[in-house]
Amino acid sequence: MEPVMRVEPVVVVNPGATKWDIRQKVWDYIEDNNLANFPRPVHNRIPNFKGAFTACTKVSELQVFTQASEVKVDPDKPLEGARLAVLQAQKTLLVPTPRLRTGLFNKITPPQGATKEQLRICSSSQGVRDFSVPFDLDAKVKVDLVVVGSVAVSEKGLRIGKGEGFADLEYAMMACMGAVNESTVVVTIVHDCQVVDIPDEMMESHDLTVDYILTPTRIIKTDCQIPKPQGIFWNKLNSEKLEKIPILKKLLALEEQSGKDVTLGEAPAAAESGLQTGQPKRQTRRRPRQNMQQDDKGESRQENVESEKRTRQRPARVRKDSRGDGGGGYERGKGKRGDNLREKSQEEGGGDVTSQRKLPLSVTTVYLGGIPAGLRVSELKAALREREAAPLRLTWQGAQHRAFLDYSDPQAAEQALEALQDLSLNGHSLQAELAKSQRGGKRSGQSNRRPRPSTPPKSNPATADESDTNEHAEQ
Repeated sequence: MEPVMRVEPVVVVNPGATKWDIRQKVWDYIEDNNLANFPRPVHNRIPNFKGAFTACTKVSELQVFTQASEVKVDPDKPLEGARLAVLQAQKTLLVPTPRLRTGLFNKITPPQGATKEQLRICSSSQGVRDFSVPFDLDAKVKVDLVVVGSVAVSEKGLRIGKGEGFADLEYAMMACMGAVNESTVVVTIVHDCQVVDIPDEMMESHDLTVDYILTPTRIIKTDCQIPKPQGIFWNKLNSEKLEKIPILKKLLALEEQSGKDVTLGEAPAAAESGLQTGQPKRQTRRRPRQNMQQDDKGESRQENVESEKRTRQRPARVRKDSRGDGGGGYERGKGKRGDNLREKSQEEGGGDVTSQRKLPLSVTTVYLGGIPAGLRVSELKAALREREAAPLRLTWQGAQHRAFLDYSDPQAAEQALEALQDLSLNGHSLQAELAKSQRGGKRSGQSNRRPRPSTPPKSNPATADESDTNEHAEQ
C-alpha cells in the first residue's frame, strides 16, 4: 500500500476546542453540505455518510483483514458494508450486544448456504437481531481485527466517538477477557470531512486509538504511537454504570479476585456516560409549547387548546404507561416504544387512535410506503410492536399502499426509523422515512414537527373492521 499524501482538513479545529466542539463542527458540516444518508440529522450519532459502502469495501484491501479469522464490527449503520465484507469472506463476524445489557459479543450466524441477499440482511440491523448468537464471558475469543465508527479522527490515529464511551469500554472489556492485546489492529471508517486535526492533549487514558482510517477516497495508515487501553479503568466508572451494564459486575468480580484495584469513581452530577463527560444538554429532549400562534393582525391566539379540551371530553379508556428509557442518541439499543399505541375496539366507536390518549401539541410523522395489497392493518401493527416501533397514532392508507406513523418527538421517530429499516411484509420491502414536510438538515436542538390537527379526522367506514385506523390524506 502506497503512502497517502496528507490532505488539509475541511473542518478546522479552533485552539482550546473541546471534544464536543469538534463533534458539533463535524455534525454541522455534514448536515450543512448534505453528506449523510438516513438516519438524519446526524447529530448525536455516528454519521451514516454518503459513500460509506465504498469506504467499507476498502477493508478487504488490508492485509490484516486477509489474515484475520475473527472480526468485531460495531453495529452502526455506516459500517454495514464492512459487516457484509466479513460475511462474504466467510470470516467470523462479532458485533456488540445492544448497549452491552446482556453481554459483550453476539456472533452473526448466516443460514447455511446463504445467498448474497441473505448475507446483506445478516449484515443489517435486522441480521443483528435475527441471526446472532450471544457469547458468554467464559467463551474463548481471539479478535484479530476491530472495526469501529467515529465522529472525528485524526491522521495520527486519535479518535472521537459520539460521546457515550461504548467503543472505548467495549475494547477495554475485550482486553479484560484476553480477546484483544496490544497488537490487535483497529480500523475506523469515516467520510473524508471527518478526518480532522485532534490535539494530543485531548486524549485520555481510556480513549481508543486507531491504526487505519478508511474513507471513500483514501486508506490512511496512522502509525499511532499512543497505546490502546489494555483494561478497564474502574475509577472512571460508577455504580450506576454497573447497574446499566450487568456484565461489568461479572468482570469486576473477576478482576477483584485477581487482586486488581477495582475502586469505582463517583457518579458526576449530570454525567451522561461513565467514561466521557462534558456533554452539553441535548436540546432535542425539550419540547417547546406550540399552542400559541398569531393571526393576520399579529394578535396571539390559542389555536389548539379548544380542540384539546374537546379531545379530553370524549369518552375513552386511558391507561398510564411508561415510555421506556430510549432518550439517548446511542443507536445500539433503544427504549421500548411498543406500549405507546393504544388500540380502540369497534364497540367503543370511531377509528382514530387519538381518542385513546392525548397527543402532544406537535408530533413527528414517519411515512411508511410500499405496503402490499391485501395487508391488514392489524398485521402492520403487530410488526411495529415486534420491532418496538409502535406510534402514538397510525393513519392507514392501504389503498394508496402507505401509512403515516405519528411519534411524540423527533428522537422517537428516529429510533422508529432505525427499527423499521429492512422491514418486509408478505414478501414486500417497505420504505420508511420522515414525511416530506419534515425532511431536511435540521440540527440537533431544532424540531421539525407536523402539528396535530385541531379537529379529529373522520373515521373511514371502509376500514371499520380494522379496529383503530382511519384513512385520510397527509396534511
